[in-house]
Amino acid sequence: MRWVRFAAFISLVAVLQASLLLDIIALPPFRSKPNLLLILLVFFAIHSNTTNAIITSFAIGFAADISIGYTMGSQTISFGLFGTALAYLHRVIAIRKIPYQALAIFITAFMTGTLAHFLALLRGQSAVSNVYSALLGTALYSAVVGPVFFLPAAWFMRIKTHRLSRR
Repeated sequence: MRWVRFAAFISLVAVLQASLLLDIIALPPFRSKPNLLLILLVFFAIHSNTTNAIITSFAIGFAADISIGYTMGSQTISFGLFGTALAYLHRVIAIRKIPYQALAIFITAFMTGTLAHFLALLRGQSAVSNVYSALLGTALYSAVVGPVFFLPAAWFMRIKTHRLSRR
């Protein structure tokens, strides 16, 4: 893993996630935006070895806490736990096809969002009144955008995905 390149890429995506640029493509009902950091969590869990995937999961969760988190630590814990689970699951089940990647993004987005919301409730802070509708919108939007975002992420990180090879 190229850690300096990883740190620069995650920093760039965290700034993009926190900026108002994603508000341009937000969906109207609940102002749902794709969670680019969560998409990267699934990307690194799929395309890295298990140790690197676990390290990147916690690092991406920390970046999510800084950029979009309401309470410090809730995103780090939820991204770390579900990123680790996804990395171990990928050792058993290959998640290489686009529909499976989209499904992995959807499930991971919904689970991490739910856990982060419950951890925020433990601290007595609630972010959104209709949290499950917002979580569903973000999970669906991230699942649609995610596999498309994998290509520039693989190019920037110099990871060969073997998408065009015959098997």
